[in-house]
Amino acid sequence: MLTGRRCQVGFTYIGLLIAVVFFGMGSVGAARLLASTERAEREDELLFVGNQFRQAIRSYFQSGPVAGKYPSTLEDLLLDPRSPTPRRHLRRLFIDPISGKADWALVLAPEGGIMGVHSRSDREPLKRANFEPENSNFAAVLRVPNPLVQPSKSSDLSPLVAASSSVQLAPLVPESYSYRDWKFMYRPVALGGGRPAESGG
Repeated sequence: MLTGRRCQVGFTYIGLLIAVVFFGMGSVGAARLLASTERAEREDELLFVGNQFRQAIRSYFQSGPVAGKYPSTLEDLLLDPRSPTPRRHLRRLFIDPISGKADWALVLAPEGGIMGVHSRSDREPLKRANFEPENSNFAAVLRVPNPLVQPSKSSDLSPLVAASSSVQLAPLVPESYSYRDWKFMYRPVALGGGRPAESGG
């Protein structure tokens, strides 16, 4: 009778251990899902905030006593210094949802002024495709590292099979990709030929 009770206790203990293991695995999976969901929400917020900056820069560029000028600082978007009557192109200087700081990297126009902003984060985004039209250039680019890959030679292959398999296409791999590649810029088509410069300010 005592042996039977010991067996029952042993099975109960093993069952409890298995339950703890499955609970731990479930907790890890839930934590990863929560982190991934939170990251996706931050990316959506970055896209919204970045588009707010782009629209404000467009508004500044298209208005004022002399249109066609980019703002010298981001603060110029809060209160346009060119007009005698106060005009706000942006409600406030948003923080970067990825870094949690209002420390944006600036994209400078060749002719002077700020034509865009982007995050300073080097992290790789979860979102890599299916952007809105205004952000279509954010899509990750795939490249071929080596156009041709030579497979290892095998003496078991016949000459015909070896010849046909001697050249294979290498798989596509993503280029280096980070939130820095999400540049929220306004550039009219007429000025599109100039190459922008980036500033650490």
